[in-house]
Amino acid sequence: MLLDIDLQSETPIYTQIVHGIVEGIARKQLQPGEGLPSVRSLAADLGINLHTVNKAYQLLRQEGYVQINRKQGVVITTDAYPTADEAYRSRLMEQLRPLIADAICRGMTDKQFEEISQAVFQDMLPKEES
Repeated sequence: MLLDIDLQSETPIYTQIVHGIVEGIARKQLQPGEGLPSVRSLAADLGINLHTVNKAYQLLRQEGYVQINRKQGVVITTDAYPTADEAYRSRLMEQLRPLIADAICRGMTDKQFEEISQAVFQDMLPKEES
């Protein structure tokens, strides 16, 4: 599993791990039932503290993206992924507000923001195999 972790980023490492795994699921690079590296293994591979990986895995479990058990370890959930319910939409709006405010301050129009959002959304969709 390839995770693009930037140790100099302002984004916490555990958040980068969560985002990377969720992106892998969205792109269908990680499939339901697929195992993830152990906490120790991923921490060693990334050269980070194992508590950071553990925190990321716990957040993924809380959000319903992975299941954790003693025998299989951390596995991409085979259950339905969380839905975009009202609570999720509220959280999404809250997370978008600072991004949109920053874009406005930099002179970006709503159309430009929408085009970028659409491009990222389309990029995230799994590519059809030829």
